[in-house]
Amino acid sequence: MAHVQLLGTGGTIASRGGGDAGSVATDEAADLARGEYGELRVSSRDVLRTNSYRLTLGDLRLIAEAAQEALRDRDTDGVVITHGTDTLEETAFLLDLVHHSAKTVVLTGAQRPADSPAPDGPRNVEQAVLAAASPELHDSGVLISFDGTVRSARGARKAHTTASSPFQGGTGVAHIAGGRLVVTATPRRAHQPLPLPSTAFDTTRVEIVTTYPGATPDLMDAAVGLGAQAVVLAGTGVGNAGPGFAERVAHAVANGCAVVLSTRTPWGPIVPTYGNGGGIDLVAAGAIPSGELNPFQARILTALLLSQGTSASELPRAFRAHS
Repeated sequence: MAHVQLLGTGGTIASRGGGDAGSVATDEAADLARGEYGELRVSSRDVLRTNSYRLTLGDLRLIAEAAQEALRDRDTDGVVITHGTDTLEETAFLLDLVHHSAKTVVLTGAQRPADSPAPDGPRNVEQAVLAAASPELHDSGVLISFDGTVRSARGARKAHTTASSPFQGGTGVAHIAGGRLVVTATPRRAHQPLPLPSTAFDTTRVEIVTTYPGATPDLMDAAVGLGAQAVVLAGTGVGNAGPGFAERVAHAVANGCAVVLSTRTPWGPIVPTYGNGGGIDLVAAGAIPSGELNPFQARILTALLLSQGTSASELPRAFRAHS
């Protein structure tokens, strides 16, 4: 009998209350594990019990440690993590960066609280358990399962605030049809896993600065002045910024603050193309292109690398190797 461990971290799937005070994560992992699993065995434990907009990098480290502990259990065939949708894409990507096992980790959650008239959490958990237990998805790394669709963690992001299937991007690997898991693709994991984050990850400061018409580099200056170890610049289009940014990038890099160039555009790679303050000038000033990574997943990779002692001179190569 296949065994799946369910790790609870909170989120809407564990929330109750509503009313003027709002919903709060209260349900235990054991409550979420009560479902119809046929011949599968599901055990559970709580790692955290909070809404994901409150998570810190230290909390993400604790989740990563719990996932690795569960994967090391020889009696475990897969792991499901229940998580709030707000920042699920960051946690899932961190877990994928450090994933060493052939076993699958699947993150899921809910868009409606546990005490809503029609909660979506129970069905999402049952489907995530099917995916985590499937031998066909071994060596797929870390996945996200929601509303009958399973996708890779890398490249995924929350694309709708309230839809029952809120995530887009990544690689679609499976779907649920007639209560069965239908595998359609297996992601090829081309990146060597990184070590688990240490406690240094908890306090690694990487800020995100977004560009827009009329934006000035003042917020980048503020981030550097407040001790940021890196800044992710969410540029426009293929990676551009307005007047003054290229000079501030050069200043930040010269003062030991790394700059990673991403885009505020939901999908597509960074392709340095334009001068006059565009991507060509930003990269020439020292910015590291994020490739296909969105600003939020680029921030997680940058923080993990810096916390593991990657130097400023080594960061571009290390970032490219895992982006």
